Amino acid sequence: MTEETLPPYSGLTPDTIITALESCGFHPDGSMLALNSYENRVYQIGQEDALPLVAKFYRPGRWSDAAIQEEHEFSLSLAAEEIPVVAPLQDAEGNTLHSHAGYRFSLSPRQGGRWPDLDDPDDLMWAGRLMARIHQLGASQPFEHRPSLNPQEMGSDSAHYLLENNFVPIELESRYRQTTEELQQIIDSSFDSAGPYQQIRLHGDCHPGNILWTDNGPHFVDLDDCRNGPAIQDLWMLLSGERNEMAMQLSYLREGYEMFRPLNPAEVHLIEPLRTLRIIHYAAWLARRWDDPAFPAAFPWFNTNQYWQDHIATLAQQRAAMENPPLALY
Repeated sequence: MTEETLPPYSGLTPDTIITALESCGFHPDGSMLALNSYENRVYQIGQEDALPLVAKFYRPGRWSDAAIQEEHEFSLSLAAEEIPVVAPLQDAEGNTLHSHAGYRFSLSPRQGGRWPDLDDPDDLMWAGRLMARIHQLGASQPFEHRPSLNPQEMGSDSAHYLLENNFVPIELESRYRQTTEELQQIIDSSFDSAGPYQQIRLHGDCHPGNILWTDNGPHFVDLDDCRNGPAIQDLWMLLSGERNEMAMQLSYLREGYEMFRPLNPAEVHLIEPLRTLRIIHYAAWLARRWDDPAFPAAFPWFNTNQYWQDHIATLAQQRAAMENPPLALY
């Protein structure tokens, strides 16, 4: 195996991690806990006579330094406005992105918490208020070095990758191709129906696990996928259940959100198309990372015939969801 074909984190040993922190002037005590992250490698590191730190080692080749810096600057700008996000620590020179043994990494304080209660109107309104404040700052200027949400890339391009690289079982290829092509037509039509929308800086991956609650309220973590896109992208992932349940959840989110900025009602047309794109893109993400040994170990059900049968069935359900009228706004 050549250096070019080695797994991306083959050299990230415990000794490498410890010496990386020592290179930044910290004093790890040797305790280390791997946190739930596959795209990057993230560890909670104990310190001598200090609170633990969280160290994120970025996947080689995924983001440019400029793109990572933009994420950090966005987080720091939000924190400066007293919006509760976990921002990276700055060294004495103000640097947040460090390098050691060929790995780029950042450090942040450990901040835990529980998932939000999405059945609690107060939690939803609180999350809506904070999301609006993030978007208010996010709307002040776009990202320059990070991507914009692209339905073609997330949908058709992802489907083509899966087909061209033989991840879809041969007996299901035709069905998968037809399903995704028809879905892409509906998605494109939905974006056309929604009309022009403002491209703002987003959290980008605002599922419930990235909003952690404590006795002092919520805080947002993991802006690794921040990008430009429509505001609704950061709201729809907090909706779940039947249509009437999601409509009520959206109404509470919107009530909190609109205390700080209006929500474009036309973007509600994009909720199910965005959900569909995420489902297709997620499968392609797993496929693109399949050479990383961590992925087959963590996702053994992927790339099985049963997975693809279930996946295509889920996409068929999404077609029906997209053909329904958008959620009601109360």
